[in-house]
Amino acid sequence: MENLRVKAETAAASPRKKKRYFRTSEWQLYVMMILPIGLIILFCYVPMAGIRLAFVENYYVRLGIWGSPWGGLKWFREMFLIPDIWNIMGNTLLIASLKVFIGFPIPIIISLMLNEVHSKWQKRSIQTMIYLPYFLSWVVLGNIIFQLFGSQGSLTVPLRQIGIDLNIFTDGGQFVTMIVASDLWKGFGFSTVVYLASLTGIDKGLYEAAEIDGAGRFKQTVHVTLPGIMPIVMLVGILNLGNVLNAGFEQILVLYNPLVYDRAEIIDTIVYKMGILQNQEELSTAIGLFKGVISAILIVTVNVVCTKVTDYRVF
Repeated sequence: MENLRVKAETAAASPRKKKRYFRTSEWQLYVMMILPIGLIILFCYVPMAGIRLAFVENYYVRLGIWGSPWGGLKWFREMFLIPDIWNIMGNTLLIASLKVFIGFPIPIIISLMLNEVHSKWQKRSIQTMIYLPYFLSWVVLGNIIFQLFGSQGSLTVPLRQIGIDLNIFTDGGQFVTMIVASDLWKGFGFSTVVYLASLTGIDKGLYEAAEIDGAGRFKQTVHVTLPGIMPIVMLVGILNLGNVLNAGFEQILVLYNPLVYDRAEIIDTIVYKMGILQNQEELSTAIGLFKGVISAILIVTVNVVCTKVTDYRVF
């Protein structure tokens, strides 16, 4: 009986002890989270009230978003009446899909190769070089690309002299290729850092056990390294597929021109033109909401499929 009484008192005291531990040791972390959570709510959730703009009959500044008369799905029907809307959606899917499926495996391959580099200064030097373009804006990179590949660019002229004719800013096909390649050049360094960080969490004992069993570096990579980073690979893949309708607004806006509109016009540029340049806020909001809903459906669907097919669950 005495032992039962002691256990009961210990069990009753443990919640109070945990609560006291929260007050004395963890409250600083929650205080630090107040500002970023507040910024997320202010800039991500509060503006979502403006979604109603996609369902008004007409937007009147005097009445505001919530005072303007209800119009139902009027602007969603108008969206499909935009000239060349299907061509624009096709351009968006093509460019975004090329970015996703070409840009997804390359950071994984580079990170696996860097993981085999044992010299610290070489590894850090390579990481710095591939990560540097990520910090440059598309305005800066766009000017660099134009100076290199414009009609009188520093690379276009010598290549033309040896028989290679580049018309990147006038030929739609070459322009799309340049868009995909430049996006890969700018962004794959960041993804490489993510994978390298996940590689550091793999237990070194697994490599030692594999080596004892006679596995070489290639088999260690296949049977230890890849399974170790698979949750991060799946997470990045799901997020990338969710962005399949995001073809890169800033990049294309900086680089494209009327000569390549037929291959480079995407959903985001149409939203910009109609919402900012033509003051059709209702229609641009409807297009943006349509794209957001499709992206959310893709993320959930891909996550469910990955969960059913593999043993990994992201969320």
